[in-house]
Amino acid sequence: MKKRIDDIELLRGFAVLFVVIHHAADNLFTWSTPGLTRFYSYFGGWFGVDLFFAISGFVIARDLVPRLQQSYGTTHTLNITLAFWVRRAWRILPSAWLWLAIILIASLAFNQSGVFGTFRTNFEASIAGVLQVANIRFAETFMQSEYGTSFVYWSLSLEEQFYLLFPLLILLSRRLLPYLLLALVLIQIFSVRSVMLMSFRTDALALGILLALWTQHSSYLLIKPKILSGHRAGCILMAGSFLCMAALASNQLHIVSIPVGLIALLSALLVWLASYDKNFLCAPGFFKQVMIWLGTRSYAVYLIHIPAFFFTRELWYRLYPEQTVLSDHCFYPFILISAGLILLLSELNYRWVEMPLRNKGAAIARGLVQAEPSARGSTPAANPTRASRT
Repeated sequence: MKKRIDDIELLRGFAVLFVVIHHAADNLFTWSTPGLTRFYSYFGGWFGVDLFFAISGFVIARDLVPRLQQSYGTTHTLNITLAFWVRRAWRILPSAWLWLAIILIASLAFNQSGVFGTFRTNFEASIAGVLQVANIRFAETFMQSEYGTSFVYWSLSLEEQFYLLFPLLILLSRRLLPYLLLALVLIQIFSVRSVMLMSFRTDALALGILLALWTQHSSYLLIKPKILSGHRAGCILMAGSFLCMAALASNQLHIVSIPVGLIALLSALLVWLASYDKNFLCAPGFFKQVMIWLGTRSYAVYLIHIPAFFFTRELWYRLYPEQTVLSDHCFYPFILISAGLILLLSELNYRWVEMPLRNKGAAIARGLVQAEPSARGSTPAANPTRASRT
């Protein structure tokens, strides 16, 4: 199985770009102008998180579900599950904890303007991030009290909670897994979301998993949208989907009472088109390569963009302490400084932290999976009768 799907990375790049643009309001641009107000009134870039969820569910399930379904004994199944958790921990936690530590240091040593908030607030948020309950803290503090600089960690906690339980759900439900996931999707699509329910939304995750399960059936290839190959129709469809999701996520446009469910469905549609890896969404070229590059570093960008925004504001405060009121004259400098920090720090994090430790985790995980067959002196192929019963 090909490990990387370029069109999926393309979508990751767009997803993190929309989230960064969305979070620039108030976190980077602290002033208000008619142009900024109009743009952010009709553009809700938070839908990028749901696109991330759909991508994550698809990528995780296309590898994990077949492995667990083909496991051939209790020990082998446990090893596969443990290997999945180990691989994900080494992939996610080092970068997340590194930037929690950097935020804490910044709140003490680089915070003359107070932009990073208090050390105590960030310490409380860091503990929530380490314990993977940041989504609960986010819901409890939303519009009530300050969360801290690491508020984006709510989505990481939600994913970790889901993937902690997901292998158990696969093993317990077996052939009922698609029906359980479909029920989960339908219940959430038609739910009115409270803040707490928004912090536990898993409909896009479940849709991504259902799509991964579908790829194992012949009907997936039968309806392959070949008509999009080599045409601009796929690019137009992708742009139209982004426009619809941004409108559904806007503050001013009240289109339907279930915008989050529709965003999840549109996200799944784009992941479906990307899953074929046939350039259905965007033709090969320089622009696509840039977005793929951004997609491969999207996790680092997601962790780093808020600290980078605050670093920019703190730096500006130190350089120009007399400018107590910010306005449009800061717009382009703020964009250039924060974008430079995000790209540079994300690349460094990707090369020096994320990839080395991801490879380390993958090596440990391979050892866990391979240890049990070698100890038994057999492989799944050598024991077809038992494998067929699993």
